Amino acid sequence: MEKRLSELLAYLPDDAILAVHGDVAITAPVVETDADVREGGIFVARRGASVDGHTFIPKAIERGAAAIVGEANIRDLPIPYVQVRDARAILGLLAAAFFDFPSRELIVIGVTGTDGKTTTSHLLHSILKQAKGVHPGLISTIEADLGGATIPTGLHVTTPGAPQVQSLLAQMVANGVTHCVLEMTSHGLAQGRLTGVDIDVAVMTNITHEHLDFHGSWEAYRDAKAIMFHMLKASHYKSDQPKVAVVNADDRSAAYFAAIPADETLLYGIEAEATFRPVAIEHAPDATRFTVNGHQFAMHLVGEFNIYNALAAIAAARGLGIDWGAIIDGVEAVRGVSGRMERIDEGQDFTAIVDFAHTPNALRRALEAGRAMLPQGGRLIAVFGSAGLRDVEKRCLMAETSAQLADITVLTAEDPRTESLDDILQMMADGCLAHGGVEGETFFRIPDRGEAIYQACQMAKAGDIVMVCGKGHEQSMCFGVTEYPWDDRAALRAALRGQPLRTLPTSNFER
Repeated sequence: MEKRLSELLAYLPDDAILAVHGDVAITAPVVETDADVREGGIFVARRGASVDGHTFIPKAIERGAAAIVGEANIRDLPIPYVQVRDARAILGLLAAAFFDFPSRELIVIGVTGTDGKTTTSHLLHSILKQAKGVHPGLISTIEADLGGATIPTGLHVTTPGAPQVQSLLAQMVANGVTHCVLEMTSHGLAQGRLTGVDIDVAVMTNITHEHLDFHGSWEAYRDAKAIMFHMLKASHYKSDQPKVAVVNADDRSAAYFAAIPADETLLYGIEAEATFRPVAIEHAPDATRFTVNGHQFAMHLVGEFNIYNALAAIAAARGLGIDWGAIIDGVEAVRGVSGRMERIDEGQDFTAIVDFAHTPNALRRALEAGRAMLPQGGRLIAVFGSAGLRDVEKRCLMAETSAQLADITVLTAEDPRTESLDDILQMMADGCLAHGGVEGETFFRIPDRGEAIYQACQMAKAGDIVMVCGKGHEQSMCFGVTEYPWDDRAALRAALRGQPLRTLPTSNFER
């Protein structure tokens, strides 16, 4: 694939470019990390929160970059240089242009919201697999299904960078994919990682307390999510596929999202009036049964929150014109989603579950589902932490939630990063104490996560539920600036076998 630099620049808004010094053939993709530069490609240097990409320009040139795009006024480079107003804003467009805008060759379904994005995405992907004439792809927190191969998508990032998104979409097109389900986070939307993606269906799961450290206010967080819905009408039309908005009618932001123009807006919910609303709901330990618009579902995922996720997927599928038979089969085909209410069985006489719940709302929903599963006399034991350098308010909120719903709460590490783990645990302990918690009886502080999970299992009796929340599918935990290998599922298996998993720096002690 070869294009001229000037050809790619033609796709940028007129006011985006401040100066152009030279032209050249571009034979490799657009990237934003010098280590990803391939000979003949474009390196985009942008100023980040902690790192200035312009300092890596010499390395990018050494690696064979054919051109540099940046924000600084530079005139003495040995290769063509383009000065732009905002490198982040144009990165996705340049990357998309190099790959001939692959999203325009796909029906793209964007899924955003605080909780439930991954499960909703996997449910919809499963539905599309059942539909005739559809070859679906997926980019989620857990993995990317490119239509010919499945690859993991990272440690702590839901939406990959703009160049990676466009590369994955281009691979899907090459593999004959027709539809792509794409998770879209507020960070990814606000930081322009989805710029250059044309979407056809926008799905909102819910908007609750999260990421206020980054967005500054709940309203700004909500508005970042809304970018995806505004992308609908700005995107290119594909044949007879209308631009469809799918909105949770029970969410307090429902009216706000439903008011954003779309060709069709579909509402789903359990409480409010909606196009897709379940009746005859039955909760069982191994299944959830409900009826939607006269069609009966027997879903293997449990908990009311998964009914919401299923409804979002059902509404999106109907917006795409998928028949009810494929929808029913697709929902029922999902036996579980990695790290989402995932049961771990080592022959113990109590239930052990790993869940990704890392927000106050998600934790509440997970614990409510746990309580509904408890046999008479059983206790709910919750193990979780709260991330460092992230939303501080949610630390107390999550602890308060567990104090209300769990019989025993174990507070522990969860990506403390460069913050003091002791300080984080103290904030959470204060939340437990504020709701009548008694340290050493109803809640415990155990800094090492492997030890915390082990002690929770040691406390568990027959009929109890141990629920380990916060990490789910993730494969690492950050202490300082280092990512240490970590998997809650492996830790829970080790604990059930009688040994705490000791791969974290906090495990350097003798029990």
